[in-house]
Amino acid sequence: MTAPFVQVKNLNKTIKGKHIIKNVNLDFYPGQITGFLGPNGAGKTTTIRMMTGLMHPTSGEVIINGTSLQKNFEKAISHVGVIVENPEMYKFMSGYKNLQHFARMHNVPNSRIDEVVEQVGLQHRIHEKVKTYSLGMRQRLGLAQAMLHNPKFLILDEPTNGLDPAGIREFRMYLRKIAREDNVAIVVSSHMLSEIELMVDRIAVIQNGEIIDIRELTEEKVSEYYFEVGQKEQFASLAGELAKSQNGGFVVSISKEEVPSFLRKLVEEGIDVYVIQPNTKRLEDQFIEMTGGGAIDAIREIR
Repeated sequence: MTAPFVQVKNLNKTIKGKHIIKNVNLDFYPGQITGFLGPNGAGKTTTIRMMTGLMHPTSGEVIINGTSLQKNFEKAISHVGVIVENPEMYKFMSGYKNLQHFARMHNVPNSRIDEVVEQVGLQHRIHEKVKTYSLGMRQRLGLAQAMLHNPKFLILDEPTNGLDPAGIREFRMYLRKIAREDNVAIVVSSHMLSEIELMVDRIAVIQNGEIIDIRELTEEKVSEYYFEVGQKEQFASLAGELAKSQNGGFVVSISKEEVPSFLRKLVEEGIDVYVIQPNTKRLEDQFIEMTGGGAIDAIREIR
């Protein structure tokens, strides 16, 4: 793997004598989207605030492209773009005028504005006033604004809050495009696990101020399949110890390569098969396993 663009090293934060963040270590890589997850009060927002320089750590540091955020803030932060929930824009101005306003702060040419506008698919509406935009369009404008100065590290805190399913899907598509085409390291903090699962390449889970798990979201090698059948007793007898009942059907412990021959046996025995699908764990199930009871509040929010 390539070298990390951002390194969070031994980050600690103590507030009023309470140790809030405890020795957090995280690396973020170019072209990779990392989901930053945790139950309510786990320390996600505090960690993000320290990663953006909005809060000073008690100890530890954030290294961005080889520069310490704590020792040389301006140089380090120049590589960072941030979106926190719903970006604030001047609604009486057009999307283009908003971007021009931000571009002047960073000495960014108009040609760069045109690039990011096309990148987020707003070229047909960019000269209309922001007050006419849908929430999804405003989020895309916020993404364009965050990308204006060509950052190589994007921090997004609850970026899909309030979006409808179509808006979330659209935002996800543009985010993956930016990571892939511009080789940007992206971290997304969210409690919407179903969306995170489709958006990110890996997850980092924080609980009680500590990182408890970091894992790649690669395709699992499926070793179980879920079946719904007509003749249940006959199926149970045929599958024997390979099968266990679940949700009105059966989970059978077989590999992908064994599925065709198993299906042939069912057909030969006259067993009707209505459903067959891989029995893989969703991110929500993995999250509950990792965090235990602390995950309940976050899961209820999703539902």
